[in-house]
Amino acid sequence: MTSKPDPTAKSIACEICLKEVPLNEAKRFEAEDYVAHFCGLDCYAEWKQRSEKSPLPENRK
Repeated sequence: MTSKPDPTAKSIACEICLKEVPLNEAKRFEAEDYVAHFCGLDCYAEWKQRSEKSPLPENRK
């Protein structure tokens, strides 16, 4: 998970491949505690697949 984005930044790193993406083109997924940014649907699908494989801690279920 990345840190909070700089509100003055013009780009952000993709959560999976770390490619710099202009904020106006980034795909966003709002999770419970943070917002994840992706360069496209392929990276989003990879992130979703990884998150489904890793179990949540007991207090998060």
